[in-house]
Amino acid sequence: MSNETAALEKPRRGRPPKVERDFTDTRQELIRSGLEVITETGYLAAGIDAVIKNIAVPKGSFYHCFKSKHEFGMAVIDAYGCFFAHKLDTFLLDTQHAPLQRIEAFVLHAGQGMAKYDFRRGCLVGNLLQETPLLPETFPERLRAILDAWESRVASCLNEAKLRGELATDAQPRELARQFWSGWEGAVMRAKLFRSVDPLNQFWAFFRHSITAK
Repeated sequence: MSNETAALEKPRRGRPPKVERDFTDTRQELIRSGLEVITETGYLAAGIDAVIKNIAVPKGSFYHCFKSKHEFGMAVIDAYGCFFAHKLDTFLLDTQHAPLQRIEAFVLHAGQGMAKYDFRRGCLVGNLLQETPLLPETFPERLRAILDAWESRVASCLNEAKLRGELATDAQPRELARQFWSGWEGAVMRAKLFRSVDPLNQFWAFFRHSITAK
């Protein structure tokens, strides 16, 4: 073992950096709580008190982790964007199934997730896009970037479907991906309103019928 390796593996003296770990853990818990609250109420109606109540931390801890609600909101948006992108990749990159089957599996899974929380939660990005005129000016650009990344993932999957002959020969995957997310957000809103997965399933059935090769 080299001296450098030994130095890296040698336990450090003194107490472990508890404060640093506690800060990181608290920050992540606040973001998780924020995801829950904002997906249910939106950003404007989400109060700091509701966020900290979920995890029983003092308000001082919130402002120790975030300078403002604006900074907190941006962190929540980024966390949701990463979480949802990972979920999309889980389904859309599953090459054991045909491309359109992958999208359908994502739709079904999303419906199950909404039902699990009694249709109280929708799409955080969709919720915030509705509030855009009243949101901090930095929010819309970040939301559009996240939505663009989602569209790219769906467009890639649809392009694969086109190459396999599953879509019409004149299909434009990128444009279809935009239509998918536009219809998707509306379907999620209706699913919340009617407390049913039917709007999601109906949306997918209509969308798939409209794009498949005749």
